Amino acid sequence: MSQYRNLTDDEIRRLEASGCSASSWSDVSVAEEFRTEQLAACRLEGRVRIGRDARIYRSRVCNYDIGEESLVADVTALECRHASSFGNGVAVATMNECGGRTVKIFTALSAQTAYLAALYRHRPQLVAALDRMAEREAERARSEVGRVGRRCRITGCRLLREVNVGDEVQLDGVSLLENGTLCDGARAGIDVKARDFIAAEEARLDNGAIVERCFVGECCRLDKAYSATDALFFASSHCENGEAAAIFAGPFTVSHHRSSLLIAGMFSFFNAGSGTNQSNHLFKSGAVHQAVHLRGCKFASDAYVMSPALEGAFTMVMGHHTHHHDTSDFPFSYLIEKEGRSVLMPGANLASYGTVRDIEKWPTRDHRTRRRDVVNFEPFNPYLTEAMLHAVDTLHTLADGEPDAPFYNYRKTVIRQTALRRGITLYNKAIAAALGAMLERGGAPLEAALEEPGHWLDVAGAYITRSEVEALCDAVERGELTDPREIDDRFRDFARRYDDQAHRWALSIYARLLGHLPSEEEIAEAVRGGHNAREALREMTDADRARDCSPDKAVGYGLDGGEEERLLDYRAVRGLD
Repeated sequence: MSQYRNLTDDEIRRLEASGCSASSWSDVSVAEEFRTEQLAACRLEGRVRIGRDARIYRSRVCNYDIGEESLVADVTALECRHASSFGNGVAVATMNECGGRTVKIFTALSAQTAYLAALYRHRPQLVAALDRMAEREAERARSEVGRVGRRCRITGCRLLREVNVGDEVQLDGVSLLENGTLCDGARAGIDVKARDFIAAEEARLDNGAIVERCFVGECCRLDKAYSATDALFFASSHCENGEAAAIFAGPFTVSHHRSSLLIAGMFSFFNAGSGTNQSNHLFKSGAVHQAVHLRGCKFASDAYVMSPALEGAFTMVMGHHTHHHDTSDFPFSYLIEKEGRSVLMPGANLASYGTVRDIEKWPTRDHRTRRRDVVNFEPFNPYLTEAMLHAVDTLHTLADGEPDAPFYNYRKTVIRQTALRRGITLYNKAIAAALGAMLERGGAPLEAALEEPGHWLDVAGAYITRSEVEALCDAVERGELTDPREIDDRFRDFARRYDDQAHRWALSIYARLLGHLPSEEEIAEAVRGGHNAREALREMTDADRARDCSPDKAVGYGLDGGEEERLLDYRAVRGLD
């Protein structure tokens, strides 16, 4: 670490000769190795400390520490005008525009801690304890002097006010940053405006993005004039062009189209098609309603959902839906509009290659280095399997109640009998596939089959048992966990034990399906059956992909040729050879 000293009289004379000035040179300290060539045409005000090989050119700097090897050039103002917590402690009205789920942000905030703060309002002691943690983080960050870390590059920016900058951060052409923190490796580019914010490690704000009261998580990207207010983004979310207001964007939330609005909702592994509008227009009691789109939901172009609403995991939504549906009992479904009604096709998304493509692409797009948010990509897991088991029971109950009915009404949706029967078949195949996969992994003893199968949750990307979450919440309320990093450690610890816990759960479920404690031979048979079921599912999704790649889709290819040229052009462009 560099030692710092005051400037010599000779250094001051040379700096003034190069166009530099200071409100008080005695308040300026420099590293022992300082050279006057590091400064030119700059104005220094208040307390300024300049690290080894740090450079300041044609810029005004007020009350800042500039880290070693950093560059500040052509900046109208880099200033800390008063004591600040640099975005820590800012209250973000996520999901509920009226503030009913407000989360206080801080630099170490994880998706899991934010989830508890936003979703567990039925535990006021827990929420109060989490708020106190955030306030302590804000107090620790509080200072009258801002910081620029090591090897940063800050060029061509206008107003940077009360902003802490981590190591290896790049700011280029920024219009305004105020009351915020950019953690290590973050980027902010041309015409960006951000107030009351935190950008986590390797986050990126670029090309006119406008951010106010937001947490932008690790490796997240807001780009191309994207507007976000009172929003939380976690783990590699990527949003461009459109607008977000009061949302909880869990891992890998994607919205790329100018016409898309996400408001007052929760999203996770979500993809918004062009014209997506998940709105909160039922204003009888104010903007109090929310929508939740569980893991893997996808909206087709011009899809519209009026809050309140809830879709099961991996649901494809098409059309307009204004009846406040709840399809959480039916993961992997299609929800389509027909004649003004919401028609549900249970399990239909299990046969879609798009689902396979989504599940396979997310791990390959995870470029995080810190990985503060716990994200489990495992497709065959207790959370989804439990949902599918419940879906089968529900569908059988509906069918047994009215065996000859052409359709069934369920939670503001319509399920046609043919779709119901197909849903049962698809779910059973996927259940077999999932149980086989979980029984093949992990090392729980056979006696675990005697245990009561616990309920599983998806906590912002982390699969975990409800009992574990409840125990964690109890520990926070009792004052045993007082630091948010301790909460994160509990989630990470469970993630390390996930395979064993999933195996234990699968054993208990399998025993109940059999009606007795399974033998080793029966478990081996279930594992083989799982392999066969997965192959059957993959055959269906591969067939779906084949249909998407069939010659029937070659419309518009080979415009100037005949049939042969059309197919050759199609295969070349689609990469089918």
